[in-house]
Amino acid sequence: MDFFHTLVLALIQGITEFLPVSSSAHLVFPSQIWGWPDQGLSFDVAVHFGTLAAVMVYYRSWLGKLFAGFFNQPSASLGLGQIKENQYAGDVKLVKHLLFASIPVFMAGAVMEILIPDGIRSTFIIGIATIVFGLVLYVADKKQGSKSEYDLVLKTALIIGLAQVLALIPGTSRSGITIAAGLFLGMSATGAANFSFLLSIPTILAATALKTLSLLGGDASVDWVTLGTGAFISGVFAYLSISWFISFLNRVGMVPFVIYRLILGVLLLAVF
Repeated sequence: MDFFHTLVLALIQGITEFLPVSSSAHLVFPSQIWGWPDQGLSFDVAVHFGTLAAVMVYYRSWLGKLFAGFFNQPSASLGLGQIKENQYAGDVKLVKHLLFASIPVFMAGAVMEILIPDGIRSTFIIGIATIVFGLVLYVADKKQGSKSEYDLVLKTALIIGLAQVLALIPGTSRSGITIAAGLFLGMSATGAANFSFLLSIPTILAATALKTLSLLGGDASVDWVTLGTGAFISGVFAYLSISWFISFLNRVGMVPFVIYRLILGVLLLAVF
């Protein structure tokens, strides 16, 4: 991969990973326009590591509280005991909800890895999913309430976790579908976005670990300069994307992303 190839793919991954627009839908364009071959597993690992680092840095203070809550009440955090009412209770409950909400996508991802190891690459499916879930996002935007991420109960957290499974369909957008689920459940836009982004940490971590194991099991050579460049670029722009998106969401809402998704989906179906 040359620098331009690396730059474009890392930018797309970094900018779109946390926006409700689907990174897979955007990655269709450069590969089709310039005829680029698959970037390879090692590059996927690198850019996902970059986005994982970005969300962990952005939520570093919050993660510190969640880790403190977990280590204060580890059994309760894992759902193996009652939560004690102390200063960590809210964070323990949130840790528990994030862990349980991650289970459905872990299970579905493992099954999909066995049944469809190369994933779904149909541009038609990506285009349809981009449009359909854009409309879902529009309806969800009208349903938002005032609940924060701390107001969830286990049932509603699991519903968001089940919605995340739909993100295995390329074109859906992991952040888009989980934020939409949160809005349908009466969460505020900010609360839904925060829960979605915190939920991305175990999800991206698991996907990165799985791809890393596959990479270690292969014998392909590794271009560390390209991987480092891709990870850095995707990480920086993912961090900026999170910060910008939450601010934009509070001021404007989801409608611009809905319009963008509809235009993007139509272009994918018409051009490719």
